[in-house]
Amino acid sequence: MKYSIVTFGCRVNQADALSIEESLRLHGGVPAATDAAEIVIVNTCSVTASADQGARQTIRRVARDNPAARIVVTGCYATRNPRELEGLPNVLRVVANDDKDRLLQVSGILPNTAERFGNGEGACGASIEPGIAGRTAFTLRVQTGCEEQCSYCIIPTTRGRGRSVPLPQVLRDVERVARAGFKEIALTGVHLGSYGRDLPSPSSLLDLLRAIERSAVDVTFRISSLEPMDCTPDIVQLVAESEGRFAPHFHLPLQHASDRILSLMRRPYSLSYYRDLADSIADRLPHASIGSDLIAGFPGETDDDFEANLAYLPTSPLSHLHVFPYSDRPGTAASALNAKVPGKLIRERSMRLRDIGSALNARFRRAHVGSVRPGLTLDDGTLVVTDNFLKVRIPAGFERNRRVFVRLLDDSTAVVEEPSRDQLSSISCAS
Repeated sequence: MKYSIVTFGCRVNQADALSIEESLRLHGGVPAATDAAEIVIVNTCSVTASADQGARQTIRRVARDNPAARIVVTGCYATRNPRELEGLPNVLRVVANDDKDRLLQVSGILPNTAERFGNGEGACGASIEPGIAGRTAFTLRVQTGCEEQCSYCIIPTTRGRGRSVPLPQVLRDVERVARAGFKEIALTGVHLGSYGRDLPSPSSLLDLLRAIERSAVDVTFRISSLEPMDCTPDIVQLVAESEGRFAPHFHLPLQHASDRILSLMRRPYSLSYYRDLADSIADRLPHASIGSDLIAGFPGETDDDFEANLAYLPTSPLSHLHVFPYSDRPGTAASALNAKVPGKLIRERSMRLRDIGSALNARFRRAHVGSVRPGLTLDDGTLVVTDNFLKVRIPAGFERNRRVFVRLLDDSTAVVEEPSRDQLSSISCAS
C-alpha cells in the first residue's frame, strides 16, 4: 500500500502525523508522492479560515492529480465540520480527533491489525527513522486537549478536554524514539503546561521534564509552545541548568500587547507579566531564542490597542514571531463580538507585525555572529539547526542527523568547528 500524509498546522498535528506514519510503516505501507499514492491522509487544522480553505484546496488537488486516490481526512477541521469534507471528491472517510489514534482501523484502511497491507512494497514492520516525513527531529505528543476558555479559539471544541499521556508511557516512547536513531525530540501538547493535571495521580510538566532529564537516552529535548502562565521559574531554571539536555528555546504566545484586548481574548495574564517573564529568561539565558504568537485584528482592536504592539515588540527580547490575521471561528465567543476590524486593515496590521518579527529575528541572528553553538544537521546535511533555533548553512560533507558545533560566520552561514574548552564552558553556562 502506497500512502501519503499531508499535514496542516501546529506541532501537535505534526506529532499525530508521525504516529500515523509509524503505524502505516509497521504494517508494510510505503511512502509515495500524493499523485502516486493509493491512500492520502489529509491531517487538517482549523485555527483559521485560511487553514480550512487550504485543506479543501489540497483535497481537490489530490483528487484531480490522482483520481484513483482514496482520501482520509482527519484533524481539527474534520472534527469541527465533517459534513463540509465528506462531500469533497475522493474522500473515503472523515475521522475525528477522538479516533485519530485508531485512524487505520476506523477508516477501513486496515481492517485487521494482525495483517499487513496486501502486496505493498517494503518489509512489514519497518520502523521509524530520522528522515521520515522529511523530519530529522521527532515531535512527541505527551498531551492533548485544552480546558482554557480563550475567546477566539476553536481548539477546546475540536480536541476536547485535557488528556495527558502517563509518564511511564512517555518514557517508553522516548526510549523507543532514541533507539530508532533520533537525536532530538520536541515535546508537544495542545496545552502542554497542563500536563499531568488529569492523571489519576496528579503530576505536572515539571515532574515530566525532570523524569526525562534523568532518562538514560542520548537525546536533546525541546519544549514546545508554553502558555506564559505555565512557564514557571522552576522550568526556566531546569532548562538553564540542564547542560544542554534541554535546548535554550522557548515559545511563549503573547497574542497581544494591549491589556484591554488580552482581557477580551480571555488571556489570564497582562503585558507586564509577560514582559517580566521574557526579560527573566533573557537575563538567565542570554543565548535563548524566545518565539511568540500574535493575533492581528481581533474584534474591537483600536489604533491605540495596535500601537501597544508597536511599542512593546521592538524593545522585547523576542527572537521570532508567528502572526495570525484574526478570522471568526464559528461558535467561539469572539465570533459574536461587535466592532469587527475590516479585512484590509487586518492584513495591513499583520504585515506590520511580520515586519517587526523579521527585524527581531535579524537582530537575534546578528547578535550570534562569531559565536559557537551546538546543532543538528538536517535535510542533506548542509543545513543545521542550533540549540537556540538558528538555521544556518554549512559546507557539504556531513550526513543528516549528525551533532556538530558551528561557528556562525554571518546571519545565515556557518562552519563546523570544534569548540575550545572555554567555549564549551560558555555554551554549558548559557544553555
